[in-house]
Amino acid sequence: DKIIVGSYMGYLRIFNPHPVKPGDGVQPEDLLLEVQLREPILQVEVGKFVSGTEGLHLAVLHCRKLCVYAVSGTLGNVEHGNQYQIKLMYEHNLQRTACNMTYGPFGGVKGRDLICIQSMDGMLMLFEQESYAFGRFLPGFLLPGPLTYSSRTDSFITVSSCRQVESYKYQVLAFATDADERQETEQQKLSSGKRLAVDWVLNIGEQALDICVVSFNRAVSSIFVLGERNFFCLKDNGQIRFMKKLDYSPSCFIPYCSVKEGTINTLVGNHSKMLNVYQDVTLKWATQLPHIPVSVKVANLQDLKGVIVTLSDNGHLQCSYLGTDPSLFQAPRVDSREINYEEFDAEMKELQKVIKEATKTQDIFPKSEKHRDLIVTAEVSPNLDAESQAIDSELKAEAVPSVTVKITIQSRVTAQKPNLAVCVQAPLAVTCDQFVFDDLEPDSSETVVLSVFLKGNCSPSELEGNCVVSYNTPTELNPEGILKVAQCNFRLPLRLICFPAQPSKAANHKLTIDTNKPPISFLTIFSDFVDPSEDDQANVLAFQFLTGSKTTLLASKTSQRYRIQSDQLEDLWLITKELTLRLEEHFKKQNCKDFACTFSGSIPLQEYFELIDRHFELRLNAEKFQELLSERAVQFRAIERRLLTRFKDKTPAPLQHLDTLLEGTFREVIALADAAEENQANMFQAFTKLKSATHLVIMLISLWQKLSADQVAILEATFLPLAEDTQELGWEETVDAAISYLLRTCLSKSSKEQALTLSSQLCMPKDTSRLKKNITLFCDRLAKGGRLSLSTDSATQQAAVMPGGCTTIPESDLEERTVIPGSTATFPNHGQIAKQKSKP
Repeated sequence: DKIIVGSYMGYLRIFNPHPVKPGDGVQPEDLLLEVQLREPILQVEVGKFVSGTEGLHLAVLHCRKLCVYAVSGTLGNVEHGNQYQIKLMYEHNLQRTACNMTYGPFGGVKGRDLICIQSMDGMLMLFEQESYAFGRFLPGFLLPGPLTYSSRTDSFITVSSCRQVESYKYQVLAFATDADERQETEQQKLSSGKRLAVDWVLNIGEQALDICVVSFNRAVSSIFVLGERNFFCLKDNGQIRFMKKLDYSPSCFIPYCSVKEGTINTLVGNHSKMLNVYQDVTLKWATQLPHIPVSVKVANLQDLKGVIVTLSDNGHLQCSYLGTDPSLFQAPRVDSREINYEEFDAEMKELQKVIKEATKTQDIFPKSEKHRDLIVTAEVSPNLDAESQAIDSELKAEAVPSVTVKITIQSRVTAQKPNLAVCVQAPLAVTCDQFVFDDLEPDSSETVVLSVFLKGNCSPSELEGNCVVSYNTPTELNPEGILKVAQCNFRLPLRLICFPAQPSKAANHKLTIDTNKPPISFLTIFSDFVDPSEDDQANVLAFQFLTGSKTTLLASKTSQRYRIQSDQLEDLWLITKELTLRLEEHFKKQNCKDFACTFSGSIPLQEYFELIDRHFELRLNAEKFQELLSERAVQFRAIERRLLTRFKDKTPAPLQHLDTLLEGTFREVIALADAAEENQANMFQAFTKLKSATHLVIMLISLWQKLSADQVAILEATFLPLAEDTQELGWEETVDAAISYLLRTCLSKSSKEQALTLSSQLCMPKDTSRLKKNITLFCDRLAKGGRLSLSTDSATQQAAVMPGGCTTIPESDLEERTVIPGSTATFPNHGQIAKQKSKP
């Protein structure tokens, strides 16, 4: 065997190695021929490429040319005097840039080989020796892959960009539509000739490095495909015979023989400079190479059979064989020594001391606030800005107020690359939310000032913000630094989103909060909203939101109650929260520790369900808009293709109002996109209102059942699992899954309910009836003594909490329990209905 090597520098070399002793250098006479061609060599093949003779010729593929050479030699007086030369038989200038080629007796011809070249744009160019036969484009082509020919099935096999092995019959290629000029899909349907169809397809899920067709006996013919992480052995019809998952990154392979009936041996080289020998999927041998092989072959060189020839990417050519030379070295016998336990103990103590010192310096445990490396604080101005800093606000109000927040970063150590991010929940916004500082020296500080304002046209669900500082602290072991984070929260004033107004007596929604202390004058706890000269505001106060709605707050003169009322349920939340916070702060200043708020009314579930239905309706609308947009976009592209076909036609045909149809479809697409954007904005507002109402329901349930902080945290995680609402994962299905889990665990009544399995997939429901039933049942279980817990022994706890107090609610009741429209869910022994309009 001779070794032919082509390089990208244009060198063509032919070697005839002679076996030498291991370690000897290369012999000069091993190089038979060296020619520098003008263009880079992409591939070399040997076959019967010249008509009129069955002699072997050399085909060399360049980027834009295919050359076929005859190799001949002249004998000299001595062996190293032999001379070899190549003669150009013919060449083909290619119209397209070539990628690779394959050859074989296409169509079953006898005594000659045909050549198929794959171009970079997916065209197969077939040459019948000196003449060009035809060209065909591969369907759905993106990037070229390896290409080979199977003479057993007379088909071409390649791996497409879809990561699937594809086989094309030569007869199908021959009778398919000609590809002298690349045509669009619509034209292929209309023109004469058949469309190129694939014989079989196998999805392997990865790109392929090489394909090889082997047949070591007549019974077995196999197609080997080397992928990036696997290599596959396929049958002629594309079925997988076997596959092997590789735990390394392969670089090349070659199936070389069958030493056992029904099996095939394969050499696989990898990027770890290893060469592995497999018998089917079993690793039989592994050896180390001095380089990364990019090509491997098996050759018979003079008296030595089975020589492994490897080539590296920098041109290192090596011929080697598997085996070992005998080693005469014998390891000397090791004298056994007695173990000195005292030395081992002393060494162990030293190592433990080193480990202890290392753990002290690594900051594994979080430090207290006073001893942290970097502290970030936020100070909110007590007064609104004299000149508003609001920009691009969507509110229709004349003046949108803003408030200044001063953020200070104090560093005790060297802080590298500090970044500050300020977050507030939409529809609130900040004038600047990202700050990048230079490296902070020890005991230094940085201060930034920004303003917060209401940007969207709805009230926020929370008046809180968050500051996060990320920075690196260098250590001896890691000079680049360890990434750390410091953060703090700040509370925004109520004046940012509302202002005092005239109280209104009538309201659609009313809540009554009970306390255990006499009512406090609003002149004291809402001094920023009332005028001290007006005594009538001591017990009645109204808040006008910037979005237009109004909420009224009343304090009872005779009882220890406060009433909050508004036309919108979601507007009650922020005022109720502000009231409870200010009352707690007031009594805390007076050192009163037993102050408590309670709620004895009914939970306004029906009003809450209306907000859920409104939000869900907008989600359904978003799905409809998406489907309609998809339909119109498909229609638009189809009309465009028809128009392009008409414009490209050499004989222009009438447009038949296709331009009018295109313009009308375009207008429909734009109108649908505008409607989808408007629906998206409405859905955001609906979700914000739903979050406000959810906060209110959580607070009322916690005051009603006197829940602990841990139980309130479970409640918030159940009803407020998402910061943002999307079509893929929405609020309704997430909350329904969380409540269903609680009903089957800590709120279950029997082992039958606990045994029920929940769906593992979250998808958008058809309606909200199940969710509303589960929320009603959830409140019912809490009213009958249920307690929230995430512990596994919840069933035992529930049996102790609810001894015979309630009967088991069957699963059918859980699924089909009806809710009476327009009614408010009430629970035993818990006060009046929320919609009553009696004065407190």
